[in-house]
Amino acid sequence: MFTSTLRAIARPAAAALLLAASATASAGNWVVAPLEVEGVLVEAVGSAERCPSKFGGTISGRGESALMGGKVVFIATDCITPVGPLFNFNGGKFIVMTTSGDQIYANYSGQFVPTGVGANYVFSGATFQVTGGTGKFARITGGGSLSGGEDMSTGTGNIKLVGKVLYYKD
Repeated sequence: MFTSTLRAIARPAAAALLLAASATASAGNWVVAPLEVEGVLVEAVGSAERCPSKFGGTISGRGESALMGGKVVFIATDCITPVGPLFNFNGGKFIVMTTSGDQIYANYSGQFVPTGVGANYVFSGATFQVTGGTGKFARITGGGSLSGGEDMSTGTGNIKLVGKVLYYKD
């Protein structure tokens, strides 16, 4: 009985040790890197049945990202809830794509606050969480903050994502 118990304990421990050694051996290919995406956008807002507020936005844009190899395009959707002069946005889904087709997916949320100049608003407390990707970014994770702003009368604006990611580099 004592030997059987010892074997039952030793087997999971050995398996855990092998898994840890395997993870350490491949850890050299995991890279932590800064992620910055900066660009211009256009947002269309309106009715959105998917949102609890029934109001949302669809964003498209283009920009640059050193990590992603230069030029990128992006699309996003979110749900918007007006709160006085502010706009809370949540449930955001963001896709950034390189010219070679690799993609990074992220969720985002935050708030738009008025600047006091016309219909200009800026991001406040806005964050993103990377949830995955394709191609060379298939195993990416991470997150960071969003900054930028938008003219609510035209839907045009700018955006900057700044954060850190962990991904497997071949």
